Amino acid sequence: MTKACLIVFILSFFAIGAKPIDQFPLANITNGIINARLYLPDSTKGYYRGSRFDWSAVMPDLQYNGHTYFGQWFDKYSPTLHDAIMGPVEDFLPVGYDKAGVGESFLKIGIGMVSKPEEPKYSIVTPYKILNGGVWKVKKKSDKVEFMHKLNDKEYAYEYKKTVQLIKGKPEMVLSHTLKNKGKQTIETDVYNHNFFVIDKQLVGPDYVVKFPFNLAGQPPGAAALGELKNNQIIFLKNLAKSEHLYYSSLSGFSNSAKDYDIRVENQRTGAGVRIRSDQPLSKLVFWSAQATVCPEPYIHIKINPGEEFSWKTFYEFYTL
Repeated sequence: MTKACLIVFILSFFAIGAKPIDQFPLANITNGIINARLYLPDSTKGYYRGSRFDWSAVMPDLQYNGHTYFGQWFDKYSPTLHDAIMGPVEDFLPVGYDKAGVGESFLKIGIGMVSKPEEPKYSIVTPYKILNGGVWKVKKKSDKVEFMHKLNDKEYAYEYKKTVQLIKGKPEMVLSHTLKNKGKQTIETDVYNHNFFVIDKQLVGPDYVVKFPFNLAGQPPGAAALGELKNNQIIFLKNLAKSEHLYYSSLSGFSNSAKDYDIRVENQRTGAGVRIRSDQPLSKLVFWSAQATVCPEPYIHIKINPGEEFSWKTFYEFYTL
């Protein structure tokens, strides 16, 4: 990338990041240490109305100690574009997709029942038509937002509660989830948090490092020149160009203990860091990064029989180096 092209991209990136965010339903929360904004689910006016990510807790902005952690990392926006989204957003893998015929429905938790088109396999980029979006309710408080999604359909029904809370007196945020199966079928899926970090609007390169509590194993397909695994760290070997992505489809080395769900993302140039933990063990670990975002993607497995419920928490601790 030439110097002139890089300058143009950086200016356009900051222009995108400065786009007004108050044109959509949103909530502002603070604990006096962290300030954050969240977009609220709305089927007609909401910022995100796609069929990939859970509609709750989309976060265009979080600030701590003079640092910013999330923001717009993509060039094009549409409310139904699968990845036109920001923040620590979650994607539940589809439920009932293989059993559904063309024109029939399958379940996407946090979205509803969507229609299966004629296609060879499920794809995250397909704009699936939402047939039954359920009902969203939101409760806003000064330091937290509670989301409730209720879905009732022929085979699948649930109550999904997600709370985003800033912890009093600490630079910490907790995502608390409870999913209650109120339908006829077992709900079995994996959910991962994509963690679209955009730390201090810094483009991705050697200033970033991602750390784990175990030594990593795995090979990036065709991207060895972009980064490498160094013991328990992912490091970048160069500044990523706009068309480049560092991608590990499956990283190993973790145990079945929740203590291994412990990830740190640091920008050593600006001195901002964040630690992500959970009370559940990892079922899979993916890593993806583009020029403007760093994304560790930790998965957990969920299986809920009819009448049962499952709860889990994800903890974010923000710090400076």
